[in-house]
Amino acid sequence: MTSRIAVELVDTVKPLARECLSDARRLPHLRYADLRLAVTEGKYASSENGTPKGSGDDDALGLGVRVLAGDRMIGPGYVGVTLGAADAAELATRIRDAVERAHRRAMVNAEHKADAREKFGALGAALADTRLHRVEIREDTVPAAYRVDPRTMDLAEMVRYTTDVSRQVAAVDPALKYNAVVTLTQLSRELFVSSDGAAIDQAFALTQGSCAVVAVTGETSQELHDVTGHQRGWEILLAGVDEPLIRFPPFPDFALALAREGLELAAAPPLPSSDREVVVVTDPHYNTLVSHEIVGHPVELDRALKLETAYAGRSWLLGGLTEHQLGRRVASPLVSAYSDPSLPGYGHYAYDHEGTPARRVVHIEEGIFRGFMNSRQTAAIFGGVPNGHWTATDASLVPLVRMSNTVFAAGARRPEDIVREVDRGWYLAGHRTPSIAESRENFRISARRVYEIRNGELGRLYRDGGIAADSRDYLTNVDAVGVDFRLYPIPNCGKGQPMQTKKLGNGGPTMRSRARLTGA
Repeated sequence: MTSRIAVELVDTVKPLARECLSDARRLPHLRYADLRLAVTEGKYASSENGTPKGSGDDDALGLGVRVLAGDRMIGPGYVGVTLGAADAAELATRIRDAVERAHRRAMVNAEHKADAREKFGALGAALADTRLHRVEIREDTVPAAYRVDPRTMDLAEMVRYTTDVSRQVAAVDPALKYNAVVTLTQLSRELFVSSDGAAIDQAFALTQGSCAVVAVTGETSQELHDVTGHQRGWEILLAGVDEPLIRFPPFPDFALALAREGLELAAAPPLPSSDREVVVVTDPHYNTLVSHEIVGHPVELDRALKLETAYAGRSWLLGGLTEHQLGRRVASPLVSAYSDPSLPGYGHYAYDHEGTPARRVVHIEEGIFRGFMNSRQTAAIFGGVPNGHWTATDASLVPLVRMSNTVFAAGARRPEDIVREVDRGWYLAGHRTPSIAESRENFRISARRVYEIRNGELGRLYRDGGIAADSRDYLTNVDAVGVDFRLYPIPNCGKGQPMQTKKLGNGGPTMRSRARLTGA
């Protein structure tokens, strides 16, 4: 039988990791070191058109070490290792080896940096020591939340359940030519230990169901895909989620509703484009992607500082250390936006991956830009207090500044009143595909459904369309914000090189603004 890795391994590693980092203080010119270790036990099942497609029961173990060291200057050294069950008995050796390798890399980086600083004059003077902003040092254990332990799920039952959902979807209508249903449930445990004395042990349950459908009517083919999920156990697929901020029906109902929506859209006409701005009302699900793309990514401080310009772009909120929008109006007084890891769902955690206590950071306060998500290093560069947004998708990868739950704040209006006030306009529901400018200064985001609004009532349904706008103009033109705040999972946010695909949360309420329609 194949050896397995269990999350309880962290109990063994915790004292060992602290001992290794205590010993690391003897390394020459070492200024700081930290270690991240993560164990995940997970299961998945998939089905296509009512037939089992695949399933798996797997575990993973990752290790990451960061060292800051140097004589003439201070440089960083990183080592990331993907481990297996055979490495569990040799973890002490693996950890010490990783710390020593990271130290050697840091020393070499520091020497190269010092040489370049001396060689290149004024240009070299731009090079600085790698420093971290001070944070409160914590020791804490954070348990996972679930009613059904993901490890207890029977894989055969998962396959049966997933296949049954796929069969139900296929039976809705012959015009549904294809469907794919995938479920997963997993338990992860993450350990962070630093040479400063931090020791953070966090566990996370996660369960997700996804459904994709293709509906065909005449010559029109309509493809839809959506995901439901939460940091909970299998119970969320069986019973759904009914919390103040997150609401999903049981997974079969979720998938069937998506199938019926696909059929309805396949029979709808394509949305016409407009040559001018029109009144648009956007629902919370659509605003999930708006908050993600034109607020979330631009307020990640590593992006804003141009640390990922070459492969991901910059930020419309920061042109340089002295050319930024801090304290300036970037939106209507009705618009506020923030990132908050304490909110529930995919973006929830208590500490980020350098042990910083996670906290809410306000990005836009009543239209005024207030600040970025950051890390200890980017906070030391730009200023401000670290706010706990430095995370990686695997312990073996270098963390990045990432969204937690980045959202538009709720307003004071009833959504039905926001629509009722519109004589002629458009209502966009659900999000599909974004197309965003290099610095996120303008965007084009398609919706799942677009309805014409006439005399305050929703009218004809259209497909294959969305809106395009300048980001600042769009936010500045917001003249109504609803009370109907909702939080949704984003299962596949990509960032970094190599790419790290992360699960996080976004959301907001109904909002009204102006934009151009982009149709087929």
